[in-house]
Amino acid sequence: MKVTLENLTKKFPGFQKKQPDVVAVNDVTLEIPDGKLIGLLGPSGCGKSTTLHLLSGLQKPTSGKIFFGDDDVTALPPEHRGVGLVFQNYALYPHLTVLQNIIFPLQNLKGKDKLTKEEMYQKAADVAKLVQIQNLLDRKPNALSGGQQQRVAIARALVKMPRILLLDEPLSNLDARLRLQTREEIRRIQNETGITTIFVTHDQEEAMSISDMIVVMKDGVIHQMGNPQAVYDDPVDLFVAKFLGTPPINVFGGKVESGYLYIGDERILETPGIADQTVIAAIRPEGFILSDTGALTCKLRRVEIMGRDVSVVCGHKDSENTDIRAIISSDIAVDTASATVRFDVKPEKVFIFHSQSQERLR
Repeated sequence: MKVTLENLTKKFPGFQKKQPDVVAVNDVTLEIPDGKLIGLLGPSGCGKSTTLHLLSGLQKPTSGKIFFGDDDVTALPPEHRGVGLVFQNYALYPHLTVLQNIIFPLQNLKGKDKLTKEEMYQKAADVAKLVQIQNLLDRKPNALSGGQQQRVAIARALVKMPRILLLDEPLSNLDARLRLQTREEIRRIQNETGITTIFVTHDQEEAMSISDMIVVMKDGVIHQMGNPQAVYDDPVDLFVAKFLGTPPINVFGGKVESGYLYIGDERILETPGIADQTVIAAIRPEGFILSDTGALTCKLRRVEIMGRDVSVVCGHKDSENTDIRAIISSDIAVDTASATVRFDVKPEKVFIFHSQSQERLR
């Protein structure tokens, strides 16, 4: 099911009478292709969860429209939209078994959609098998691990075979290892069902690892959307460049002069087509090349061994980051006795931004 948002805006009243309205979602236009898993990504307060609640019908937009396929669902109540919603805190009924939690949405169906008890149990068994909890149906939520509870919540959302599946920070309550396992399960389940899925998270690694497309938001506005790798490799502005990537991108104050990028007094890179000006330069951690004759000189602080890679931690007077991190292969030896370290840079891993607007200069 294709989902389309047209000029969608949501405003909340100010906390006090004379305070201005808070714009949580600001004139968002977005088309989500049928059968894809989309990651809505951004920091806390960026409007991603509000967007999800507008899609579910839990909140009404101030203006704009929402379409599921060709159907305008803007004014449609939640129970008639055909959405499955998985909450951050799972929201399972503690007094019901796993099976009873899963079939609960089916018990509320009426009219031509009403199911027999046998049909409900069969649907619950099918979806429990899909999320691999078929051996837990007799347990209650307090006898389950966090990951198992999350699977029950997903099963409950899927049992009605919704047109759209909405996941609101579904992994935030899990530990690191379980998050990795569960996000892979979400990807598998989405592939097997083919249901259009919208996944809200502030964790860029989660969004990039399982999404067909990511939508990066800030202050209720979409900054960029596209294939995760394409957005990472080609950010439109400094916010997107800084938000995506672990370790984070290294940001420097610099200038463009006579067709070259300078950081401090060192000429780093040729920049044809960019006018002379003060700029912000950002270099991905994997964009550094260790070299005795490198263009950029940094103060060496320490070397961190990370298995197959080495993180060279250093500093520079023009760096916005407290620590600059350069990721190099563990096969490359670093002279830890030296006070400084020098790097060349990979041009495709260096991004230059306007010093005021912070938009990309190409």
